[in-house]
Amino acid sequence: MAEYDVVLRGGMIYDGSGKTPFHGDVALAQQRIAAVGAAGTLQGKTVIDVDGLAVAPGFINMLSWSVESLIEDGRSLSEIKQGVTLEVVGESFSMGPLSDAMKLAQTRGILGNRDIEYEVDWTTLGEYLDSMVRRGISPNITSFVGGATLRTHAIGYDDRPPTQAELDKMCALAAEAMEEGAVGFSTALIYPPAAYAKTDELIAIAKVVAERGGMYISHLRSEGNFFVEALDEFLTICREANMRGEIYHLKAAGRDNWHKMDEVIKRVNAARDAGMEITADMYMYPAGGTGLNACLPPWAHDGGDEALLKRLADPETRAKIKHDMNTPSDEWENMFLEVDGPEKILLAGFTNPALKPLTGKTLAEVAQMRGLPPEDTMFDLLLEDKGRIFTMYFTISEENIRKQVALPWVTFCSDAESMAPEGVFLRSNPHPRAYGSFARLLGHYVRDEGLTTLEDAIRRLTSFSANMLRIKERGSLTAGYWGDVVVFDAGKIQDHATFSQPHQLATGMVHVFVNGTQVLRDGEHTGATPGVVVRGPGWKGWK
Repeated sequence: MAEYDVVLRGGMIYDGSGKTPFHGDVALAQQRIAAVGAAGTLQGKTVIDVDGLAVAPGFINMLSWSVESLIEDGRSLSEIKQGVTLEVVGESFSMGPLSDAMKLAQTRGILGNRDIEYEVDWTTLGEYLDSMVRRGISPNITSFVGGATLRTHAIGYDDRPPTQAELDKMCALAAEAMEEGAVGFSTALIYPPAAYAKTDELIAIAKVVAERGGMYISHLRSEGNFFVEALDEFLTICREANMRGEIYHLKAAGRDNWHKMDEVIKRVNAARDAGMEITADMYMYPAGGTGLNACLPPWAHDGGDEALLKRLADPETRAKIKHDMNTPSDEWENMFLEVDGPEKILLAGFTNPALKPLTGKTLAEVAQMRGLPPEDTMFDLLLEDKGRIFTMYFTISEENIRKQVALPWVTFCSDAESMAPEGVFLRSNPHPRAYGSFARLLGHYVRDEGLTTLEDAIRRLTSFSANMLRIKERGSLTAGYWGDVVVFDAGKIQDHATFSQPHQLATGMVHVFVNGTQVLRDGEHTGATPGVVVRGPGWKGWK
């Protein structure tokens, strides 16, 4: 009888298919899953008793912002402790391709962390991914090529359509990224400069990506007042480009829009029934997290950050911004009006050390402290910080969260950095999803609420997501597949992070293997960094 490197003996096997679990053994050898068999039938040099525990493929985080945090700390502690073995990064702002000007500016994207310092020693997206592996990371990593990055490279931050030459350049850069291993094309259409892109521009790039097997994934142009119309634009892009697509962090933002979720679900179901491969991902919290500057109208961002700050310092322009912020509109996603007042806007991440004592206070509290209206307080904070100020907006319905968790075509994400409760990460308050999104799914919504079965949740965390990405030999406990395996206590897995105390690790994950190497042993990180780049279907190395 063959003797394998490691045998996980006697666990409850959830193979990623969604089928009924069974009592069995899983063997690992030479970075791969070597065999899956009945309990007690496989022999190994190392045998780990996992009786009473769930054994599953490693989880896929369909929207990770660990692009910088893994440079600071390659352990990915907060997500390894939840079983995440593949970080999918690149929401609209990908870490390549970069122009010389972009490298100098060191653009950090939507959730950039200015407390983390690093040298940009790459130019293309493929070079960035390779640089992460050289640095040493515990999880695997893959990326979309971002629409905002392509637009910045070709046009800058100007609010205008591209010339034909600029569009051709964006398409060529997208093709290059796909050949380097990107899994598709991403956009976040509420954030400039991606917000300046019209539908025909997005279709042109999407077609180039679709020709190379990639998918389209998007933060819709609206999750609020024109949520349904934004979904229709998304479906149009997927249909015209003949490609599969996923909606980033599906949500209906703002109490007045919560009822629209039913119509959105109905339209996605209709598209799927018509043969389109459409999915969505989500995190399990009633608040989103992004910049405080997302409250400002798109025109105020025209020309980039320096232009925005000049506008905020000009009394006349400032008054116009304030007017637009307080005027309902179907022309842009107005984060300021989506919340039920400034007490629902939680300030969590400052760059300026003088402002860090305000971390954890609401905009309403700071406005009262300063004796100013909330809008002027916001403008002053942005000027003083010279940054975006990470902020949480309480705009999401718990009823809709529960409804979405039950949908068979919804995958899962953190929409956050993977971090550790130490060092530079303690200088700001992250969204609790950074520490708890996947544990909260499996503990609260699956085990405690029973909104779906454990086998179906694992299916969507693994094989279903891997199929959408079209990545090879991952997402299933199948002999010959890569050895990404997690072992956890389904009765005890639990999130602990809260909005007021977010730096709390999840519990209940017992063992984690990445490419056959153990990175979590008895709940403790081993320090191993076996993560590799997982490349998409357009990778030239596949041909």
